[in-house]
Amino acid sequence: MKRKILWQTRRRHVASGIFLFVLILPFQVLAVDEYSFDLKEFEDQNLKWGGYLEGKWEHSALNREGALTVLNDFHDLRSTRDIIGATVQLDGSYKQGMTSLNWVAQVTGSQDESSWQDQADIFEAYASIKINPGLSLDAGKKTFKWGKGYAWNPVGFIDRPKDPNNPEDAMEGYIGTGLDLVKSYDGPLQTVALTTVALPVWQEVNEDFGARDNLNLAAKLYLLYLDTDIDLVGFTGNSRSTRYGVDFSRNLATNFEIHGELAHIPKQRQIVCDALTGLSLPRERSDTSYLLGLRYLTENDMTTIVEFYHNDDGYTEAEQEDFFRLIDRGYAAYLSNGDSSLLHQASRIGQSGYLAPQSGRDYLYTRITWKEPYDILYFTPGVTAIVNTDDQSFSVSPETVYTGFTNWELRLRFSWLQGQIYSEYGEKQNSNKVEFRVRYFW
Repeated sequence: MKRKILWQTRRRHVASGIFLFVLILPFQVLAVDEYSFDLKEFEDQNLKWGGYLEGKWEHSALNREGALTVLNDFHDLRSTRDIIGATVQLDGSYKQGMTSLNWVAQVTGSQDESSWQDQADIFEAYASIKINPGLSLDAGKKTFKWGKGYAWNPVGFIDRPKDPNNPEDAMEGYIGTGLDLVKSYDGPLQTVALTTVALPVWQEVNEDFGARDNLNLAAKLYLLYLDTDIDLVGFTGNSRSTRYGVDFSRNLATNFEIHGELAHIPKQRQIVCDALTGLSLPRERSDTSYLLGLRYLTENDMTTIVEFYHNDDGYTEAEQEDFFRLIDRGYAAYLSNGDSSLLHQASRIGQSGYLAPQSGRDYLYTRITWKEPYDILYFTPGVTAIVNTDDQSFSVSPETVYTGFTNWELRLRFSWLQGQIYSEYGEKQNSNKVEFRVRYFW
């Protein structure tokens, strides 16, 4: 796997120190707990801040026969990989008059058997001016969180994709300027809100969003009509193609909610792989993606989330098989004569979409969590399943979360991936993975 060192060597010591601090912190907290005090009593109430320190250990059983394992590690195929890492996240806001400053920043560091990686990111840093109750202006780097889906958001045109295994984790936003207009009414139509966003793509500004030297525009019209949340969404600009969307959510009962999204892209460019020649072939077509989901809460605090996602911009089962066959051909050539050029070609093609976490067309997502079952305090078991309904490959991840210590969260998760040859999850890098995560919140 290609790895990129993002900081200079001297900065590694900073991330290493953070990691050691995460490990030592529990003992320090226990030692001073008797004399602790609440810092919030001394803070200016205009300032709100928080965050967490995290220590994490992962042990993966690698799928040595999987195409993605071969693609990433063909020089040195392993059977296991261990990663230990640390994360510091800081978030907060400061409000003065009608202006507020908001931020989310994160520093991560991790070590596996072969290399150290660290990275610092500012996920959000923006100013918000509330001119009056119905008019506000935002400027800076922000995550907009458009869409009603839990695991995926087809209408999230100006947001980065979520990680369906950790959809509630903070995501990095984009730099832009937004204007919000809100109006309330009496009657079936209770609220109307218009959000407009100008998102530039220049040198060192949103460069990973799309083509440079463009100013893009996005808009969302929110309607609360007959107790149903509705969004009409649009995007236009030369960094990405024009696209339109609509979403909704509605509570059918106090414990039962349904939601959906629909996105249409009239002209979408995509790269497909020719398994015989190893060439990447461009194509253009119109895409229509959608999501339908529900959330149900039982009387004993068991929450079930189910979503079906059709990604028209994904690859068909046959197209994914072509890509995996190309990797097989490249690995055979490498074993035969040491020529890795075809594998490098496959890696370049993979970056266009084949290596995305969910690169197929149709997925069924189910997540079930049960808070304090049988009155076991501070204990929440759960399970998450993602099924590629085209090739019937899947991942299943049972987990347990314990919050019995003040400000602490402990999570243990096991992930099992299964599928036939040339199926999406059958060719993933991991066959299973164990994760243990400890977070301290403040």
